[in-house]
Amino acid sequence: MSEWKEYKLGDLIDVKHGFAFKGIFITDEVNKNILVTPGNFHIGGGFKKSKFKYYNSDDFPNEYILDEGDIVVTMTDLSKESDTLGFSAKIPNLNGVKYLHNQRIGLVQFKTEIANKDFLYWLMRTRDYQSFIVGGASGTSIMHTSPSRIKEYEFSLPPLPEQKSIASILSSLDDKIDLLHRQNATLEKMAETLFRQWFVEEAKEEWEEVELEKLIDVVIDNRGKTPPTVDFPTDYPLIEVNALNSNSCLVDYSVIRKYVNKETYDNWFRKHLKVNDIIISTVGTIGVFSIHLVDKGCIAQNLVGLRSNSISSYFIYNFFKTNVETLINLDIGGVQPSIKVPHLLGLIIKYPPYELLRKYDESVEIYFNKIAKNQTQIRTLTALRDTLLPKLMSGEVTIKE
Repeated sequence: MSEWKEYKLGDLIDVKHGFAFKGIFITDEVNKNILVTPGNFHIGGGFKKSKFKYYNSDDFPNEYILDEGDIVVTMTDLSKESDTLGFSAKIPNLNGVKYLHNQRIGLVQFKTEIANKDFLYWLMRTRDYQSFIVGGASGTSIMHTSPSRIKEYEFSLPPLPEQKSIASILSSLDDKIDLLHRQNATLEKMAETLFRQWFVEEAKEEWEEVELEKLIDVVIDNRGKTPPTVDFPTDYPLIEVNALNSNSCLVDYSVIRKYVNKETYDNWFRKHLKVNDIIISTVGTIGVFSIHLVDKGCIAQNLVGLRSNSISSYFIYNFFKTNVETLINLDIGGVQPSIKVPHLLGLIIKYPPYELLRKYDESVEIYFNKIAKNQTQIRTLTALRDTLLPKLMSGEVTIKE
């Protein structure tokens, strides 16, 4: 620690504002121009490859096209807890697309070689740094920070070799986490591809058409009132809509901030989730769904659970995946989007023969079991990374040469 020196971020970096892309060209329709927005930042930092917004025009300055590996920070946060404000993310592999430097996103530009780029990336993912940013934020429902505030953050910088070693340890953990996420995406895609082949492309005219309601044995519906919660972790996380991911079958426990105690869990809820139940959103952001692969958590407002004893959750989940537009069209309108449970249960399924269902379940069960195991490993590695991060950055944990 004697060789660590005090700096402000502004001694080492500048933060460049993004471009005000025209709203008339911003779309949800996929193209090769991806606008980087605050929604592309994970809680705690890192790039989130979902909730993309696209730009349907090539009329913008080339200087606002980001490069792979560029470090960006979010300077606006729409969440009540300012979960992402100021945190850093790295632009991922381009894979033929352009990531565009949007307004309210800061591009980190390095002014000196005494600081390792990856070390500063991890520094800007620490809670100490983010607390400093939030402490000087402006706004009420929408929080803002600025390049000047970011550059005022003071910290201790170790010698360059130690910076590189610290960054290497944290990045190797992050790489393992990313690999597991990519494995899960591949496994899920394999299950969906098989479903589409057998039950969509090769569906038979003679298969019986039945309402989803006839295949569902239990509906877990605790909507209508809000359970008392605590703001510290318990064994009973309250799963809300933001924990469901349209790009993954898994519940994202990293975004959960509300929990209930055992008494509330035992006595307040009408029914409880079980492993392999389907969770689907019915109010607000409608038609987003996951499989409850881990027996952990409870649901209340805006979510319902579905359980079937006659057909697997793997089949129901992929039925929803191939009918997302149909789910969205169940919206009854009103102040916010909403799906009535009877309308959801009224969806028509072409019911295949039992032997084909059994064959499908046997084929994809190994995929979903592997996904669940990977998810457990992801949580373990994430916890290790997040525990090491502040200790390495403060010098509490040192690296031996």
